Amino acid sequence: MHIQEQPEVYDLLILGSGAGSKLLAWTFAGRGQRVAVVERKYVGGSCPNIACLPSKNVIHTAQVAHNVRRSEEFGISIDSFRVNMPSVRDRKRRMVQGLVDTHLALYRQSGAELVMASGRFVGPKILEATLPDGTKRLLRGENVVIGTGTHAAIENIPGLASARPLTHVEALELDVVPEHLVVIGGGYVGLEFAQAMRRFGSKVTVIDRNHRVIHGEDDDTTAGLQGLFQDEGIELVLNAKIKSVSGVSGQSVRVTLEQNGVEKSLEGTHLLVAAGRVPNTKDIGLELTGVELTERGYIKVNERLETTAQGVWAVGEVAGSPQFTHISEDDFRVVRDNMLGGNHVTTGRQVPFCLFTDPEFARVGMTEKQAKTKGIAYRLFKVPMEAVLRARSLMETRGFLKCLVERDSDNILGFAAFGVGAGEIMACVQIAMLGGMPYTALREAILAHPTIPEGLISLFSTAAS
Repeated sequence: MHIQEQPEVYDLLILGSGAGSKLLAWTFAGRGQRVAVVERKYVGGSCPNIACLPSKNVIHTAQVAHNVRRSEEFGISIDSFRVNMPSVRDRKRRMVQGLVDTHLALYRQSGAELVMASGRFVGPKILEATLPDGTKRLLRGENVVIGTGTHAAIENIPGLASARPLTHVEALELDVVPEHLVVIGGGYVGLEFAQAMRRFGSKVTVIDRNHRVIHGEDDDTTAGLQGLFQDEGIELVLNAKIKSVSGVSGQSVRVTLEQNGVEKSLEGTHLLVAAGRVPNTKDIGLELTGVELTERGYIKVNERLETTAQGVWAVGEVAGSPQFTHISEDDFRVVRDNMLGGNHVTTGRQVPFCLFTDPEFARVGMTEKQAKTKGIAYRLFKVPMEAVLRARSLMETRGFLKCLVERDSDNILGFAAFGVGAGEIMACVQIAMLGGMPYTALREAILAHPTIPEGLISLFSTAAS
């Protein structure tokens, strides 16, 4: 097939259209630069299509199902109900289509060119884009940004790949309620899906190799989440090493594992793999660009998000950035400022996150574990969610608020919330941290009653331990 000999030249050429990438495209095209984005499949990247937003849509529907199931608590009598998974999926698809349409409008508005094609480098800063009809375009960028993201890891366990397990992508397209869903991985993705599918009516088993779910967090957090899951009837199989898998997901699967030295097997109808991510750096021709990888296969970048090749940058998960859309959006700011001649670095930035179980878990800054490891002396403020009057009015009092304050000053080191509205209350503390405010400013604040953030007054009015 004939390929043009001279590449089309752009000021900015981007591979992958995720959060950091699309913002760079729209920004620089809006400034009059010639910009092209090469995207294989998902307009706008994983977040609006197959990850954050569709998963939260489905999780919200599961929460509605949960509330219907416990309607008697609210004094509402319902004789019977059923979950219609095709309708759950269609509601999610409508939201995704709306988001894709918004993205396409922003490409048109900004003047950035979106090339739906599979891209691979054929030389430094030169990309070959293979379009769906097989035709090829050769593109060159003065500046090049790589934002190809990550995908779910399928470990090399005998029988796992041939069992054709679900990842989060396929799980969001289910049109049936699994009879018994077996989830491999007790991290964010595994826990969110486990609870949602349980609430739709599945029997659910979560297997994790560690002795606690989200094991990097403090023990009170993991204990709270494990208690929540047990109360909802989700089976947790912890400290387990999977030996082999047989069968096919969607029909019947058997997982053989070793737990505390004892071999056992579990059977289910569906298998979901949520045990880590792998960077999308294979087969895109990076070896021809001078872009080096880290030992774990991520693109090697410095604190300015520059790769080892001149004029080539990387953003988001493929650059080893923390795996959150809001961090990829900050990567955009870093690269934007540096391309414009500034010096913006990723060092020392805040990494807030929220686990969208019900109730939520949210944290920003240091954990107790981290403070102890670093030898940082701290005061701990902690109250149960019962101390938050808004939680009382909702009768959703599971969980706690806690905050670490530096021992010798009033500086906030870290904040965590497990409870209703945890993500929103965390943001209030994070803004105080950004402004360098002492915790006493929150204690003395006039916050509207009854709101979730008002709980900060209760938290900081208690004696620290």
